[in-house]
Amino acid sequence: MNPTIDLVADLGEGFGAYRIGNDGELLDIVSSANIACGFHAGDPDIMHATVAECVRRGVGIGAHPSFPDLRGFGRRAMDLTEDEVRNDVVYQLGALSAFAAFHGTRVSHIAPHGRLGNLVATRPDYAAAVADAAARVDPNLIVLAQEGELAKAARARGLRVALVGIADRAYQEDGTLVPRSQPGAVLHDPHAIVDRTVRMVCEGKITTVGGGDLEVAADTVLLHGDNDGAVELARLIRSELAAAGVRIAPLADVLAEKYPVA
Repeated sequence: MNPTIDLVADLGEGFGAYRIGNDGELLDIVSSANIACGFHAGDPDIMHATVAECVRRGVGIGAHPSFPDLRGFGRRAMDLTEDEVRNDVVYQLGALSAFAAFHGTRVSHIAPHGRLGNLVATRPDYAAAVADAAARVDPNLIVLAQEGELAKAARARGLRVALVGIADRAYQEDGTLVPRSQPGAVLHDPHAIVDRTVRMVCEGKITTVGGGDLEVAADTVLLHGDNDGAVELARLIRSELAAAGVRIAPLADVLAEKYPVA
């Protein structure tokens, strides 16, 4: 049977008069969106407009919570307690959930952003904070994660986990991403990115920085939309996946197909 995959991008990451990326064009390509909730980007007007467009186009809505680091775009580490991280995530999830309810829909998944997203893979306390926030606010939420502490904590609380593959990031042998501070962490060759993505989805493998093959299970592929050529690359990835017989569907549909309820 041909594989089914979700395509997700980080959207709504402007602030006030500032805009990052081309959300309008990306929404024609993706099947799900991680929407900034105000702590690293986004504001009430942008959240409202982004959710409205997702509803209009049938794109799944996800919360993209961050450390409270607007100036650093959520990419700086902060010395927060587990309780502070949990409450910050509840706050952001609540904000986006309210806009979703206003537009007659709901938030279907949660995907931590930036430095928080990196740390939840390795820090049990931060992973527990995010998983507790998700489970207590809405036990039907899907948690987007790589294998690691967050995936483990989410499963322990009965939450569904969707494993994310990242199209333009280099992987280490242990399955973690090469830190952005290191050379080669972000890939820029469109053809290499497309080939890696198709192989990851169709074969379940990706080549690491060391040259070996790593088995990667992916329910969704993250497409970055805030760099030059991002829309063209996202469009190419979608068309090449389709040419390989892959069906593109929102995250909830992917998980329902892969893991049907008995």
